[in-house]
Amino acid sequence: MIRKVYYIFLIIVSMATYDRVAASISVIGSLTKEYTVKPGDRIQGTITIQNNGETSADAKIYQTDYMFFCDGHSEYGDPGKKRRSNASWIRYSPTYVTVPAKEKLVVNYTITIPQSDTLRGTYWSIIMIEQVPEIKPEAEQEGISIKAIMRYGVQMITHLGDSGVRNLRFIGSRLINEDGKRIFLVDIENTGERLLRPFVWVELYDFNGKMVGRYDGRKLRTYPGTSIRQRIDLSDVPKGRYKALVVADCGNEDIFGITYEFAIQ
Repeated sequence: MIRKVYYIFLIIVSMATYDRVAASISVIGSLTKEYTVKPGDRIQGTITIQNNGETSADAKIYQTDYMFFCDGHSEYGDPGKKRRSNASWIRYSPTYVTVPAKEKLVVNYTITIPQSDTLRGTYWSIIMIEQVPEIKPEAEQEGISIKAIMRYGVQMITHLGDSGVRNLRFIGSRLINEDGKRIFLVDIENTGERLLRPFVWVELYDFNGKMVGRYDGRKLRTYPGTSIRQRIDLSDVPKGRYKALVVADCGNEDIFGITYEFAIQ
């Protein structure tokens, strides 16, 4: 009996390299298309697909909504179902391509912003580029057949001018030991109406008010209704009790903060 096993790899922000025969399709350029718009605008653009393999490869193009959360799970739902999805504003062509070996093809898209004065903040969705696995005749297959399928997610982001409430909520924190390091986890939810990219850091103070140090996190994207987890290395902090001021700086005057207390044993 022949068993077929397929693995799907999803790439949203960065590109990875796998076996060129198993995953020859790639997307050239940025995996984010971001526009500042107003009602009635019409925007046209392209996504370039490249075949790095030695033979022709097929790919299907389709849409999904996209949400992600601080516990690590993501959702890729039916397009247009989420309240802030812009999937219905987007038209694209083709929906299926055959890319010759070492060649490139272009997917054209048009974004038409509705004529509405109720639109505020950020709206987004994803255009997926997924390689279609080659199915060999049964006579050529032996044992277990394993194929890696590459799937690229191009984030389609539209901001309605500078509108939309900007707000973050700190929803939890804890200290963990991981691979010999002491990591401070901070979970943050975007409760506003606009995409934010907070740069997060922690300032530690002892109980006499003396600053022990500042420890930086990373700058992560968070859409309205999504949440992120910051991981801040405190391995070099001495044992003791501390007050921690956590700051999330989103640029301009959009700065959020919270204080915690914890002890390092």
